[in-house]
Amino acid sequence: MSSVGPISLGIGCDRDTPASTLAWAVVEALAACQARLEDVVAVASIDLKADEPGLQALARWQGWTIQFYPAAELAAVPVPRPSATVLKYTGTPSVSEAAALLAAGADMSQLLLEKHKYRGPDGRHATVSIARIPQ
Repeated sequence: MSSVGPISLGIGCDRDTPASTLAWAVVEALAACQARLEDVVAVASIDLKADEPGLQALARWQGWTIQFYPAAELAAVPVPRPSATVLKYTGTPSVSEAAALLAAGADMSQLLLEKHKYRGPDGRHATVSIARIPQ
């Protein structure tokens, strides 16, 4: 399988989403754009999730350092699918898309995957967006 090049993942999730649900969301998102775990060079989310055990476990498992952005910084990023619900709960209309773009240092044209939504068997939700990192 060929590489899509370096990518960033933006991850959003419900509170207390287990690492297994996050891992499946990431695997499905990568498959949707023919990317591989090896392509991931940046991972990001909102600072509200900095203490999320599932995200921390996922990062440890893959050896990732997750960059956490404040809501105001995420809110300043133009995204294709802003959400009023996400805005209500987080203070930004986008977590995963905006985080992926910020971590990639890219604009909307570099989004490979807008919002991959996954609902785990535990009922928790995760959203993964993928952006290509410009060379």
